Amino acid sequence: MSAPARRLPAERIAEGGSAGRPAPRRGRDGTATRARIEAEALRLFAQKGIDGTSVRDIAQGAGVSEGALYRHFVSKEELARALFLSRYAALAGKICAIDAREATLAEKLAAVVELACALFDAEPALFAYLLIHQHDHLAHVPEAPEANVVTAVERMLARAGVPAARATLAGAMALGCVVQPAVFALYGRLDGSLGARAGEIARAVEGIVAAAR
Repeated sequence: MSAPARRLPAERIAEGGSAGRPAPRRGRDGTATRARIEAEALRLFAQKGIDGTSVRDIAQGAGVSEGALYRHFVSKEELARALFLSRYAALAGKICAIDAREATLAEKLAAVVELACALFDAEPALFAYLLIHQHDHLAHVPEAPEANVVTAVERMLARAGVPAARATLAGAMALGCVVQPAVFALYGRLDGSLGARAGEIARAVEGIVAAAR
């Protein structure tokens, strides 16, 4: 799979949920301010890239001073790393929860695909950020399944009977079945919601995993 461009269509990134829009102001609540900064940074990083986004851009978009931003993050790079690691870990944790909750491999795979499609549809900026900037941060991601999407998927497959020697490749191909349609959707080559195609994607993933067992 070729690497996607580091700038994505602004109109697609602007769609979706809170990751693409600053949260409302809430007085001097530091937690709300940090969330607003993170939401605006995600939108700008996904749309313009980290290098193309300045601290001033983020601060202005979030409605805070640059000084206020620096009280939460010591640098733009630290903000970018914190965003990736926290969101990536949250996604990994949800995959682990699916693994623990669902009984059969088919149910697990379908639920993970539905999770990824729902994330894309609701928060395209977040999905795009995780996709585009993964190579900048993956070296800093812990190997624990609860923090690492790849490890979480591999463990799920191994528990379902995929040989360890094949789990990594099977996981990579399965993730590709979700990621590439998302890239096409981001660039307008697929119309409508990704969730509407979750069943088709899940069946493709099941076929890959079945061949690896």
